[in-house]
Amino acid sequence: MTPDHFASTLVAGMPDAIVYADAAGAIRVWNAGATRMFGFSEQEALGQSLDIIIPAGLKARHWQGYHETMRTGETRYGDGQILAVPAMRKDGTRISVEFTIVPFTGPDGQMAGIAAIMRDATARFEELRSLRKQLAASQGPVA
Repeated sequence: MTPDHFASTLVAGMPDAIVYADAAGAIRVWNAGATRMFGFSEQEALGQSLDIIIPAGLKARHWQGYHETMRTGETRYGDGQILAVPAMRKDGTRISVEFTIVPFTGPDGQMAGIAAIMRDATARFEELRSLRKQLAASQGPVA
């Protein structure tokens, strides 16, 4: 098996969402896991801005960080840290995703884009929120 065949099979078959966006933030890779998670087909997503999955209230902060990473080549999240953020599905449903990123540089050493490997953590997030509410209610008011 060639490394290219391995990589393409891994991306295509990964149950988690794999999304790669170029330096301008246009989606260039969208696997079947991303289709399941976000509801957009590969044809609908390719070439679109990452805005299709970013909630409106988070877009400014996202793009500030994204463009700074593209400019400097530095990110505080590139060492495998798991990020947790809200995201949007095609139908407008807000979900919680956990993801890691992989920065890509071009032959010139400049940032070419970023890949994200994402997992839907909505059920776990909702369960934790419910448990926190139950715990707060069981403790009652503090005197």
